[in-house]
Amino acid sequence: MKDDQLYIIHISECIQRIEKYLGGGSRDAFMASDLLQDAIIRNLQTMAESTTRVSEELQEKHPEIDWFKIRGFRHVLVHDYLGVDLGRIWNILANDLPSLKTAIEKMLE
Repeated sequence: MKDDQLYIIHISECIQRIEKYLGGGSRDAFMASDLLQDAIIRNLQTMAESTTRVSEELQEKHPEIDWFKIRGFRHVLVHDYLGVDLGRIWNILANDLPSLKTAIEKMLE
């Protein structure tokens, strides 16, 4: 469980970096900036990698997180990087990241 705690902290740190980079910015700002896209995608990739290292036991305790979906997303980022859809990335940032952040914060309490 100690390793799990480290990975959960790391996931939280990646989410914090993503939020800092976004800075409340708009979809248009994200789409217009290669630098912003690269920074955010790198942290999404790193965050998703950390989720693959969380124990099955912890994953089973937290079914509110779609661990399987995150692992699949990591696979796309790492192995199909030329096929990354920036619109999909934005939707993840806008729709999925907030609930993941909430779940991770609860795990850290």
